[in-house]
Amino acid sequence: MKKILGYLPLHFVVFIILGIVLQFYFKIWHFSFIKIGVLFSLLLGFILLLNNIIIRTILAFIFFFFTGVFSVFVNNDLNYENYYQNHLTDNSAAILKVDKILKSSLYNYKFEAEVIQIDNIKTRGRILVNLSKDSKLKSFQVDEVFYIKSSFLAINKPVNPHQFDYRFYLAKQGIHQQLYLTKNNFLSLGFKSFSLIGLSAKVRNKIQESLEKYQFKDDELAVINALLLGQRQEISKELLANYSNAGAIHILAVSGLHVGIILLILNWLLKPLVRIKNGRIIKTVLVVVLLWMFAFIAGLSASVTRAVTMFTFLAIGMSFNQKNVSLFSLITSMFFLLIFKPMFLFDVGFQMSYLAVFGIILVQPKLYKIYKPRFKVDEKIWQLASVSIAAQIGILPLSLYYFQQFPGLFMLSNLIIIPFLGTILIFGILIIILAVFGVLPQFLANLYGYIISAMNSFVSWVSHQEQFLLKEISLSFFMMLLTYTLIVFGIRFLIKNTPKRLVSFLASILVVQSFFLYEKHQKKIKEEFIVFHKSRNSILGNRVGEQVVIHHDLDTVMIQNLGLLASYRIGENIHQTLKNEVSNIYQFKNEIILVVDSLGIYQINGLKNPIVLLQQSPKINLERLINELKPKQIIADGSNYKSYVKRWQKTAENKKTPFHYTEQKGAYILEN
Repeated sequence: MKKILGYLPLHFVVFIILGIVLQFYFKIWHFSFIKIGVLFSLLLGFILLLNNIIIRTILAFIFFFFTGVFSVFVNNDLNYENYYQNHLTDNSAAILKVDKILKSSLYNYKFEAEVIQIDNIKTRGRILVNLSKDSKLKSFQVDEVFYIKSSFLAINKPVNPHQFDYRFYLAKQGIHQQLYLTKNNFLSLGFKSFSLIGLSAKVRNKIQESLEKYQFKDDELAVINALLLGQRQEISKELLANYSNAGAIHILAVSGLHVGIILLILNWLLKPLVRIKNGRIIKTVLVVVLLWMFAFIAGLSASVTRAVTMFTFLAIGMSFNQKNVSLFSLITSMFFLLIFKPMFLFDVGFQMSYLAVFGIILVQPKLYKIYKPRFKVDEKIWQLASVSIAAQIGILPLSLYYFQQFPGLFMLSNLIIIPFLGTILIFGILIIILAVFGVLPQFLANLYGYIISAMNSFVSWVSHQEQFLLKEISLSFFMMLLTYTLIVFGIRFLIKNTPKRLVSFLASILVVQSFFLYEKHQKKIKEEFIVFHKSRNSILGNRVGEQVVIHHDLDTVMIQNLGLLASYRIGENIHQTLKNEVSNIYQFKNEIILVVDSLGIYQINGLKNPIVLLQQSPKINLERLINELKPKQIIADGSNYKSYVKRWQKTAENKKTPFHYTEQKGAYILEN
């Protein structure tokens, strides 16, 4: 551990991460590219010329901090003069090139595209494209270029508390606007450029067309595409949920697990090369080339590229056959990835991949020594189990923070599937090769389909053991960080049992407990009244401490399956009571909330300066209501006709009365 903590790239990675985070969230650098070069030159000059080791080290840390800052600045299209938004007008036409095919929604095909031209100006920048699913339209292909005459629209922010922020997610991908296309407002210009990603997509399409000839079932073909080609777009929601609930979702994403297994297989197959002259170098080169060939076939997606880069460094490191080389290689791969692709830092897959591998490298060897197997069979089982537990320790806090659930049977899923995953991958690659050349016997296709189907059935069975699936686990961001601090100190104590490390470990437990009690206290004293946004319906929440009463006008089935309430309940870690009624008056602290529904009744004796909630499109004269009640605030929820809301908003502006429309401004929240 001491050698690892003294490994300089680890320190550099920490400062790069700090620079990336501060630049992304706070935009601390907003000067020109020339000033970047000047600052870098000055820092490098001082580092090379000064003899004082301490000052040089401090300057090196500053240098890598600004490396993180500048990598974000340079990779942000908004900082360039030819960014497409700088040249948009109301009547602009644009030429776009498809970069990536996304999972389609119910009504639209979805793509990421590069805006290569606005009118006659060459531009840069990426955009989300929604293409209407029309019987006469077919999906775009990677590298396809098309001309559009359509409005560029902002991406909507979440309108309810704790909902997934898709706008922020896309911003981390460098996407800030979207387009909606129909058959009438675009023209395909064909394929006018070449890229490796486009070539990879063509190869993958050829493979998919070849596989479709061999009578695979839909779920079988979807899993084959995910396992071997990195394409999860065709996996059904039910199948995806099954793998997630069984703790086996990582099997459906071509990532570190798959690349790691392939690396082990390649090392085993090419081991005889070590005996010849320069065999170790030849073997390493072949392994790296074959890994990148697999990445090419799998579509060169961000997750695949990350995994192959990580294991390329590991493969090179393993060829030196020295202690701790795997961990050093892992840190070095992260160092280079974050310099060239800083936004990877915010990707869940990136975070979980590295944390899982760190867990395996640091925890598994110590964990494995706890039990001494007597036989070969239980040795293999314990080896696999210890790897799975170590990986789970590495990702558990992050997994709870993002997904709010813990699959209790993850061990069973991994023990059954992972030992056969290498065989499934190699068999699948063989199936692909034979299918592409048209010489795949149908019985082999049937056999492989049966194996995939059996795996799907097993995962489905595990996922339906709901008593082992721990759901709705709430973990705040700071509690997640403190939990990782606890894990780090725990691992240090596990590696070397010293009194000093024991004290540090116990202190970290005390800090986690203290913060837990603080969050619990804050939760108990919190009170709020919420007008949620729900199209065509009204949902109000009255929260006191750890309880929230939801007043609504939906049917029982719909309200119980409503995602926005689940997100709020889990995010706040509170209990919920449902009431299928909306009252006319609510009181929150010293505020009166008057609900004016479709009946349009608002005349109440002695009521002055209330907060008025308009719902179900009441036919009222809002100007008269304002004159009589003099409301502090007018709220219109999603149950109202938009034409009514537009008229009310104009009236409120004329009367200088604050107006809040939940579709535009999000849920209205009154807090203590």
